[in-house]
Amino acid sequence: MAAEEPGEPGWEPGGTGGTPLGARGLLQVAVATGLAAWATWAALLMPGFRGVPLRLQVPFQPASPRQVSHTLALLRGRAGKTVDLGSGDGRLVLEAHRQGLRPAVGYELNPWLLGFSKYRAWKAGYHGKVSFLKEDLWKVNLSDCHNVIVFLAPSVKPPLAAKLLAELPDEARVVAGRFPFPSWTPTSTLGQGLDQVWAYDMRDVRRTGTR
Repeated sequence: MAAEEPGEPGWEPGGTGGTPLGARGLLQVAVATGLAAWATWAALLMPGFRGVPLRLQVPFQPASPRQVSHTLALLRGRAGKTVDLGSGDGRLVLEAHRQGLRPAVGYELNPWLLGFSKYRAWKAGYHGKVSFLKEDLWKVNLSDCHNVIVFLAPSVKPPLAAKLLAELPDEARVVAGRFPFPSWTPTSTLGQGLDQVWAYDMRDVRRTGTR
């Protein structure tokens, strides 16, 4: 049967041949959409989280252009190794390198995101100039890092704070996006709402202590 054209009986924009979906139909669409989203997550994003405790899992959410801009503004003029813990699609690492923060390294467990990050680095002409490593951030030694970027969930911040305090040098600066470290007082902050980022200088954190 030929498809109905606009103007033919029974055709409605966005409709289903003129038959209303109804509450049950809308529910079925919603369930199908939810299942499709879950399937995408399970196939593409979940593999990196296998073996990671549930409370420490952080679903991928790309940083917005404003979040990237604010993060790099709080690192402007600094030097030394820069790392992004949970680097996702690599955009923060690439921008860090672009602005002269080198070496720039991303740690990410998800193989799909790692592959995409490496592709973006190659496309930008940074192949071999930035590093994206499949490493568990809890097992990485951060003692040689001077700039640390953290776009992670609130549940991760308390145990991560302990790791950073134990490993980072006094000269290090930590920049957190979306959620601050609840027990630390920021040295500076930039932006508002979801675009807000917080900078913490480890010397100040150690001197003032935690609440």
